[in-house]
Amino acid sequence: MREYELFLPLYHNDGSPIDPSVIPALRVRLLEQFRGVTYFPQPNEGFWQMAGVTYRDEIVIFRVVTSNARVARRFFRQLKEELKRDL
Repeated sequence: MREYELFLPLYHNDGSPIDPSVIPALRVRLLEQFRGVTYFPQPNEGFWQMAGVTYRDEIVIFRVVTSNARVARRFFRQLKEELKRDL
């Protein structure tokens, strides 16, 4: 079994909030794909540094567990590209 977590930012880089419909739609999509999903709705803070600058995000977390890592990796690669484009 493999566990995957998806950290979804609640705000765009310009500070505007993401469309609130993204969260339930993503939850449904993960549930349909993996037949189970854990959603942590409380906002969490994420921090990272790049070029000497510390950045901060507010995120929510989705977690799935699957026995088929190859299918999961393919799914998450595609989802990542979609989220990069849409968010």
